[in-house]
This record gives sequence, C-alpha cells and structure tokens, in this order.
Amino acid sequence: MNYGKKHVNVYRTYATPLTGLREIPESTFTGKPNTLLGMEVRAQVEGEEFLPSFRDGDNTKVVATDTMKNFILHHAGEYDGATVEGFLHYVGSEFLNTYDQMEGVRMSADELQFDQRPVPDGEGGFEPSELVFRVSDNESAYGEYYLKREDGDIVIENQRSGVTDIELVKVKDNSFVGYVQDEYTTLPERENRTLYIGLDIFWTYDDPKAALGDDPKEYVPAEQVRDIAQVVFDEKDVNSIQDLVYQIGLRILERFPQLAEVNFESRNQTWLGVRNDDLEGDAKVLREPPRPTGFQRFSMDHSDLDEGSNV
Repeated sequence: MNYGKKHVNVYRTYATPLTGLREIPESTFTGKPNTLLGMEVRAQVEGEEFLPSFRDGDNTKVVATDTMKNFILHHAGEYDGATVEGFLHYVGSEFLNTYDQMEGVRMSADELQFDQRPVPDGEGGFEPSELVFRVSDNESAYGEYYLKREDGDIVIENQRSGVTDIELVKVKDNSFVGYVQDEYTTLPERENRTLYIGLDIFWTYDDPKAALGDDPKEYVPAEQVRDIAQVVFDEKDVNSIQDLVYQIGLRILERFPQLAEVNFESRNQTWLGVRNDDLEGDAKVLREPPRPTGFQRFSMDHSDLDEGSNV
C-alpha cells in the first residue's frame, strides 16, 4: 500500500560543486561544477494511516501528490550537497520529519544531463562556457534511497546508485562462437563482428551513506563507471556480451572496494551485416536488427573479484 508522484522535473542552478573524487586510470572525470543540476524525481510513500483512503475514501491523512511535488521542488533550494543520491536522502528524510503518517518513503531520480558548450576563449581557442548548456540525451546517473522510521529514527533500508542508457558500438574484435547448435539454430558463428550494446549498471555500497557524497573519496560517480565500461570494451576481445559484462564488473569492483555489489542489465542491439565480400579491409555495410532483441542480467560482488584474479 503506497502512492506517490513521479516525473517531477527539478532544476537547480549553482548547486554545490562535486570535487575531491578519487581518480582512476580509466577516466578523466574528477568532478563537476554543478552549475546546472537537473533531476527527474519519483517519490513513493507508505504508512498504515493511508489505508482509510483506499478502503473508505477517507482522505484525512492523505498528502496530495501535488503537495509532494511542491515539497520536492522547494527543498531543491534548501539542499546544500552535490549528488543526486544526497538530495534524495535529504528530501526523503524531510518527508518523514514533516508528515508523521508516512512510515517509509522511496525516493529515486534520473539525473537530467546538460553539456557545457564550447565558446571562444579570446586567445584563438575554445573553452567550455560557464553559462550555455546543451540538453543531452546520453546516459544518465541514477539514484535511489528507501528510508523508514524506526523507534523515532530515520534509517536507510536500502540504497542503489547507477548509470543507465549507456550505448556503445565496437566496430570489430568481438566474437560469438561455441554456443549450442541444434535444429533450432540459424544464427551463424562470427569470429569478428561489430557489437552494439545497451547497458544499465547499478551498484550498492557497503555503507549506504557513502552514496551521499559527504566523503568524495568514497563516492562512486556515474561518469567514472561509464568510462570504465567503455575502456574495458575497447581493451577486451570478448566472446559474448556476458563475457564483456563480467570483465566490466571485475574492473568496477577492483577500482571501488567500497562497493558491496554491482548489477547489470545489457541489451544486444548489434547491427546485421549486409555486405563485406568486396570491401577492403575490415569495411562492412550493416543494417538495424529486427526485433526481438536479446538481453542479459548479472550481479557481482567481491567474491567474483577474488575468483577473477585467479583466471
């Protein structure tokens, strides 16, 4: 029994910059100014005192979802942190502190991406504008906190961070061979294929408070996880998407020992070959694949990292 509000788009200018992050060799990302921080927020609240609204049509204890929207928008101006997860924890805690009938709240959000646009620097070159941004439809950070009230205290039931809608294409050095061949198999084995994947990556921390970003060295930014995925894709000649996901997971756990678990959902969007018989070198002509498409789901923790070191 719960209800809430979704698609609450909120934009905050000149939020607290994200700085002091741990550097990793796969990424140039070391922080961001948060000049423009946007989020699409979802709030889902629960509590036994909401039962009469479902059972009897009694709205005495109901906080209107429009009120919830306004509450989220207002508190975007009060938040003094630098991360999506930190905002979700903050505004979720404020819900529980403000409305006694709320026993638990699940807050989640997709970060809305904006890219700084290059402008002349006055010396013949270009630099990122501090004022002008382009709306981006690329991959985005994800955050989620589930908070409950226990004995008067607000506790974290679970937490999840992520980066979603990664799309990567590697033009060669990807194989897919050795799978089951029977009377239903029509897919030919390919020693060298173009591979196009969609990828969502989620992670949890040993200490869920690390996702708040209060200690930047313990915070795992979505941008660095994205960069690990593309670097591993470039480095590895993999025999399947499953193999690729596993190698990405090993690298993430190696770089971020503060994580408890990493989860993947990948999608095979690989184009199909049309012709390459009379083209030079590795050149190919490709087309979009028909539906249905394959997907893979996988979870990893540090026990996999220990096993991977012995491979």
